Amino acid sequence: MTPELIIFDCDGVLVDSEIVACRIDARELGRLGFQITAKAVAARFIGHGTQDMLDALQTEQGIRVPEDFRDHLLAATLNAFADELRAVPNVVQALDRLHWPLCVASSSDVARIEYSLELTGLARYFAGRIFSAQMVARGKPDPDLFEFAARSVGAAPAACLVIEDSVAGVQAGVSAGMRVFGYTGASHCADGHDARLHTAGASTVFDDMTALPALIAAAATGCGNGRSA
Repeated sequence: MTPELIIFDCDGVLVDSEIVACRIDARELGRLGFQITAKAVAARFIGHGTQDMLDALQTEQGIRVPEDFRDHLLAATLNAFADELRAVPNVVQALDRLHWPLCVASSSDVARIEYSLELTGLARYFAGRIFSAQMVARGKPDPDLFEFAARSVGAAPAACLVIEDSVAGVQAGVSAGMRVFGYTGASHCADGHDARLHTAGASTVFDDMTALPALIAAAATGCGNGRSA
């Protein structure tokens, strides 16, 4: 398969944001009385949209969030990003060597995606090709977002390659009929995460962005299944 489009998730794939974001989520939810830790946010909700998280917790814990809480949470997260956010290691070197069309398809709000990419100097790789779960009816693990991204760019789903760090994201890519590589090089990825991504359907799992161009080239020749560590 020669890719017609490479679809990158943002958080945990392009930017090393998940530990920061989960900490802010837990802190701000705790101020409203929710009982949840940053570790629990990470385990349950990485890869899912903010509204999905809020809906689940409100149902489980019987606490209603204020109407403006999502905006408040976004502002608090971006404020933390201003001091702490970094691109994942070696992603610039990898992107510079990719000669296929690229886009971003993320569960995060558009404002968070754009801010993250601008802050880390990655926006120039994805100009005009940023897709958010806000744009579709159902977020990951449903396939809607990846299907929308492919359709918007004019790529056949079967000729798309997805780069994901979450189980929900891998499942979404597989459901969309796309090949999926799992990435485990961000700081939130614990022992055993590679196996979880393989189980979810990732054909290749890797932990170093410098390996990505060669892995894509190998996949294009039919030799790309396996692991890179």
